[in-house]
Amino acid sequence: MAVVVTVPWTKQRWALPFLCVLATTPEVSERLGKRHKTVGMWAHQMLSLVRRWLPDRSIKLMGDTAYTILELGLHATHHQVTLITTGRLDAVLHEPPPERTQHTMGRPRVVGQRLPSLEQVLQDSETVWQKLTLDWYGEGERTVEICTGTALWYRSGFDPLPIRWVLTRDPDGKRPPKAIFSTDPTQTAEQIIRDFMKRWSLEVTFEEGRAHLGIETQRQWSDRAIERSTPLLFGLYSLVTLFGRALHPDGQLPVAQAAWYRKRTATFRDVLAVIRRQLWGQGTFPTSPTESGVVLVPRSTLERLWVAVCS
Repeated sequence: MAVVVTVPWTKQRWALPFLCVLATTPEVSERLGKRHKTVGMWAHQMLSLVRRWLPDRSIKLMGDTAYTILELGLHATHHQVTLITTGRLDAVLHEPPPERTQHTMGRPRVVGQRLPSLEQVLQDSETVWQKLTLDWYGEGERTVEICTGTALWYRSGFDPLPIRWVLTRDPDGKRPPKAIFSTDPTQTAEQIIRDFMKRWSLEVTFEEGRAHLGIETQRQWSDRAIERSTPLLFGLYSLVTLFGRALHPDGQLPVAQAAWYRKRTATFRDVLAVIRRQLWGQGTFPTSPTESGVVLVPRSTLERLWVAVCS
């Protein structure tokens, strides 16, 4: 799990990891003699833990298809957490149950009439689509067509889950359509899409962690050593960001440039370089010319060496 934040040196949101669990395969769980837990079951426990840590905080949990689970949505609603995930086009959706009158016989209905699937809504020529222009994952403005509605997501044996669904499609037909579910039916379609796009920040965290912190490229020979170091490396990503925020609260970080690429904002590599220079600069180095092992270096040369080593 990671918290999505806005840092002062860029307009892009960053995802800072703060909680890791080891999700094993069924084969590994059987070999260890433990009951296997799916990704959804782990998310169930992690959500409970975070809510216990932050009992009064408003929380939105974004996830991909692996978290599109009715039980997880019900659990999130119970803990007053909004779950926003990729929706299923074949999900069973219903209208709310009709109001009972004094002449209504039988057990109270939990759901009303079944609604068309989102796949049918997508293919229906009478579906009304609205155009919406968004800053698409930091790549610039992009126009998409959307339609939305509310429903009860239901499966036999479980309580119905009130959701708002949003269908998006590319007007040019170059990208596949996508459905998004939110367990907060009061959210607007635009709010749901904007919240869901925040999840992409975690993919950037994975890539930066591989490139600069060695995540997934550790050289330990022991599986247990890798299991111990991976959460620490994720935590280091968050610590580097916090240290950078403390050193430059105004966001004026030095940005490394290259002749073939002009960066406008600082990246994780730049923040890491600032932290290294700050830590290494705390050492005391002898500068007396009478010391035979000391050679005076021009400050301009030293600065270039520092940039090369820290970047």
